[in-house]
Amino acid sequence: MKAIRIISRSIRDAFKSVFRNFSLSMASILCATITLMVVAISLIIAGNVQNATKSLESELSIIVYVERSAASEDIDFLKSKIEGLRNVTEVTYKSKDEWKLEMSEYNSSLNLVFENYDTNPLLDSFTVTVSDVKDLSDVAKEISEMEYVESANYGESAIDTIVSLFDVVKKATIVIVIALIFVTAFLITNTIKLTIYSRRSEIEIMRLVGASNIAIKLPFVFEGFIIGILGSLIPIIVTIYGYIIAYDKLNGRLITDIIKLIAPYNFVFYVALIVLGLGTLIGMIGSLNAVRKYLKI
Repeated sequence: MKAIRIISRSIRDAFKSVFRNFSLSMASILCATITLMVVAISLIIAGNVQNATKSLESELSIIVYVERSAASEDIDFLKSKIEGLRNVTEVTYKSKDEWKLEMSEYNSSLNLVFENYDTNPLLDSFTVTVSDVKDLSDVAKEISEMEYVESANYGESAIDTIVSLFDVVKKATIVIVIALIFVTAFLITNTIKLTIYSRRSEIEIMRLVGASNIAIKLPFVFEGFIIGILGSLIPIIVTIYGYIIAYDKLNGRLITDIIKLIAPYNFVFYVALIVLGLGTLIGMIGSLNAVRKYLKI
């Protein structure tokens, strides 16, 4: 009962303190709003960058051409061998006749070219998808050494460059978001420190009347929690409505159909929860550190 009484009194005092020291509280709330807004935008960008790179990676595959001398049973055996390779997720077969029909329908001029040949000049092929694009090179090398394989290509030089670029972009976005979270924590914590420092006489009075450390700290912790919530409101609203509007205006893509944006639901709600969680957590920890370390309680 005593613990519940202390917590309820601390929450009440925290609300009173926020409004009693409105100008200082507003400074902390504005600081939280601005920094959390930047974090929210960074999370949205990072999420879409990760989604775009994953989507592009899923399109990368190995094209395996089968030797002309291979019989149907040899092709079936080759397919089973490729499917048995580590990191291979899908193997799709397309016969040379299917290639010929597809190319003829795509371009009538090609149909005239094919008519000049007595036999189909194309080769049977497999399209091989791997679980990790970093394995493209190794898997292509293994396949190229198999019997009845004419060639195994994945656009070596260009794909290797793209894979390296994807890796850099992923790491860069993660580092930027983490850095921004630390900057946000630093700014909010120091703003709250100034707020608490201006009320050091209030803390001294609480000490003199025999208040325990917990009784002194808790109202400030809950005050940080309230400041974190209030500071998160505008970034959350802007995140949800802003992203939905931007998604609709851009028709779910950025510049080209290749770069597709993440559908707003439930993505914006995840971002909103992260922003709210960061705001409240940083507010509470900032207040606790300010009281415990800055004022040496």
